[in-house]
Amino acid sequence: MKKELNLDAELKVGPSGSFIVEVDGKPVVKKESLAFPTEQQILEAVSKAVGGPSQSPGS
Repeated sequence: MKKELNLDAELKVGPSGSFIVEVDGKPVVKKESLAFPTEQQILEAVSKAVGGPSQSPGS
């Protein structure tokens, strides 16, 4: 995220099997099934949460 959105990220250990991305303590994307969100989905959700432009494929 530092490269794409110029944001620092912090990894926190959570319950086994969970994957939640938060911005300012609010969840913006999480694992809904067995599959993890894609990198693009994570970047778009975080960008939207911080009021930045959406990331298009290839950005």
